[in-house]
Amino acid sequence: MDDGTMTGALPGLPADDGATEGAASGRLPLAVVVVDRDGLVSHWSRGARQLFGIARQDAVGLPAADLLPVSGALPEEGEDGPYGAHDGLGPGLEPSLEGELSYPAAGRAHLSSPGRTERPPSEERGRGEVLWWAYPLVGPGPERLLVLAADADAPHPRDDGASVERIAPGFARHTDFPGADELARRLPEILPSMSVGESSRIVEQVLELGYPVLEFSRSDRVPVTPDWGVPRRVERRARRERAARAAAAGLAMPQDTEDEGEDLEYVAVRERLEFLNEVSGRIGTSLDLARTIIEVSRAVVPRFTDVAGTYLREQVLAGEGFPEGVPDTTTLWHRVAVEHTDEPGRWDDVVPVGEAMPFPAHTPFFQCMTSGDPVLVPRISEEMGHVIAAQFEKRDIRPLISNRSMLVVPLKARNVVLGFMILLRHPERVEFNDMDRVTGAELAARAGLVLDNARMYTYQENVAETLQDSMLPRIEPRMAGCDIATRYLPGTLLGRVGGDWFDSVRLPGARTALVVGDVMGHGLNSAAMMGQLRTAVRTMAALDLPPAQLLRSLDDLAQRLGDTYLATCLYAVYDPIASELHLANAGHVPPVIVRAEDGRSELLDLPTGAPIGVGGVPFASVRVPVAPGDRLVMCTDGLVEVRGEDIGVGLATLCESAAHPAASMDDACDTIIRALNTRGGRKDDVALLMARLSGIEPEDVAVWRLTPDPVEVGRARAAVREQLHTWGLDALVAHAELMVSELVTNAVTHTHSHRLELRLVRCDTLLCEVEDDDQTLPTLLDARPDDEYGRGLRVVSTLAREWGTSRTGGGKTVWFALTLPRAAVAPRGSRA
Repeated sequence: MDDGTMTGALPGLPADDGATEGAASGRLPLAVVVVDRDGLVSHWSRGARQLFGIARQDAVGLPAADLLPVSGALPEEGEDGPYGAHDGLGPGLEPSLEGELSYPAAGRAHLSSPGRTERPPSEERGRGEVLWWAYPLVGPGPERLLVLAADADAPHPRDDGASVERIAPGFARHTDFPGADELARRLPEILPSMSVGESSRIVEQVLELGYPVLEFSRSDRVPVTPDWGVPRRVERRARRERAARAAAAGLAMPQDTEDEGEDLEYVAVRERLEFLNEVSGRIGTSLDLARTIIEVSRAVVPRFTDVAGTYLREQVLAGEGFPEGVPDTTTLWHRVAVEHTDEPGRWDDVVPVGEAMPFPAHTPFFQCMTSGDPVLVPRISEEMGHVIAAQFEKRDIRPLISNRSMLVVPLKARNVVLGFMILLRHPERVEFNDMDRVTGAELAARAGLVLDNARMYTYQENVAETLQDSMLPRIEPRMAGCDIATRYLPGTLLGRVGGDWFDSVRLPGARTALVVGDVMGHGLNSAAMMGQLRTAVRTMAALDLPPAQLLRSLDDLAQRLGDTYLATCLYAVYDPIASELHLANAGHVPPVIVRAEDGRSELLDLPTGAPIGVGGVPFASVRVPVAPGDRLVMCTDGLVEVRGEDIGVGLATLCESAAHPAASMDDACDTIIRALNTRGGRKDDVALLMARLSGIEPEDVAVWRLTPDPVEVGRARAAVREQLHTWGLDALVAHAELMVSELVTNAVTHTHSHRLELRLVRCDTLLCEVEDDDQTLPTLLDARPDDEYGRGLRVVSTLAREWGTSRTGGGKTVWFALTLPRAAVAPRGSRA
């Protein structure tokens, strides 16, 4: 606070109504001055201006020794500056009044300031006498000295001739003062406006060293307490009337007396505005909802209230929208924070954080949430305490709330009530008033807007994450002859939605298509374009188009979709039987191959090609031989490209980190991410796909060429039965024979030439493929009882782990897969 006053029984002052005989109630302005470590004034209160006659703007920033003619209050200048030696009490300084310059120090001094109205000198006292208290301040802040001063000339001799022999400053800690507890409670109000943490730090030191009091010769103890309330309207009206009468009579009223009421009102309003400004600066530092809740709760304790409980609707916590209409008695309110100044743990068991509960219509909480207006309860009566306690079942909350002043303020934004805060003050503290109601409403409005922004951000993050996850495929970790691991990282500064993607597609002949792409740009439009291109790639890959032709078709499609977006794409087909990669590139980052033989890594030299969407540009493909155990690493440019750095540096780091030994594919991906993602400046999203090319041994593949003759169906069954016995897969013979019979029968029926092939592949599953030259894909039919055909694919669909069909350059392939018995998987895994 800017101003404080000292009140109490002062001999010789005019008595107020209700004062005891022989004593009167008086009020003296208290000057509050804060001095920093350089000896400069950092705070100069309104009381200091009245006492010393120097305006605030003329005092702040000047040396304190030039402004405070208070002998002994300011320490001597040391080697580290005026107050460098006073981070503690200093050598030989004890916290008592014993010794001339002990800290905290207190004394009296003569003052003769040119700006102060002087009175005729008194025989008992010198002119302009002041009392002062000085406290050294310890801590991280810049404040190093707190000086409190009061006018000692204010208590005049009484009319009955009695006089005050001695007025001296003292400390309640070192005197027998019964009002020390009340003084300690009100002491923070005399401090300048600062953060709660800073003011608490200063108050703790003042309370530790001693409370400021006045000592009188008749053993009176008068505490120094502030008064920052607003004068009553009748007092201000009477003051204006006196001023008007004085002006009409040609008399001038003292300026300090005329402005005192206005000053107090100004101080009260300004304090609340400064408090709201401080709270606004402390909340909303993050869009994280949990952190925002904590900031809102801690902003009001202990400066505005002693207990603050925050309740929010379930939709706020989930980052969702709200149903129409006002809340009702069935609405659940989640207690998300409880801040208080009571003993630690006192509230935890009775009102635990995380509990959800409704509130009935007869409670002030329901009134607040439905009306959207603050509800003020000056004191919680015993009856209301019973009503509130009834909501907490067997937990008795009455000892925590009884006789406390309560203010319930709504947290709302955009005309929607998000929640409310329950504010409670200790019974000893002044009750909430109408001005507090207005302050609380403004505080809640600002907090509600911050919470709603955090809720909307959470909602948008959830939508973006859901959208991105739905567009990225679920990659199977094991395909025929290869293991796959992937990573996706959203852009660090540009949100979770981007145009990067990866995919894998099962192809005929136990082959696998691997693809990584990147739509240029960010946001929902890029993500939507990415979804269209990824679907197109999967569709054209199912047609078994060669890589270069696939990119050509994809470029044509992008031209038809529009010329707004460009995309890069890297498409690779892995043939585990031929141990070969077939790749084509459309302006994408080249892949890295890590050789299993010597651990060497290198960038594959591919024709770069133009990005998808440019149009009219040819694409070329290359074939790269690989060995079992080699690893293929494909990524988007967000992983290797950093603003202000040559992309060659990122590619070199990619090669180096990809060659690092790893216990698993996931560990290998994490190694790459750690090596490249720690560099500063990454803003783009990242897609990473790694495939370990295990290959398929020749003894794990069996191929038969058949003729379009029905007799071949029996030959096919016998060949499959014999091969499965050789592989030790007798448990699969019955189902495999039946399904092979159906597929070969279908192929013999529809083929147009003598090209018919049956293939069995033993990898992670038992894969069976039947290829013919007919382009018509078979479909699953619902055969009626009297139908002769249409049941073959129904049998395959029922017995197989999975099955499918795809067109090839010369016809089609129909395939199915069976799960290998557990005993047969281990040897196969060891060979891979």
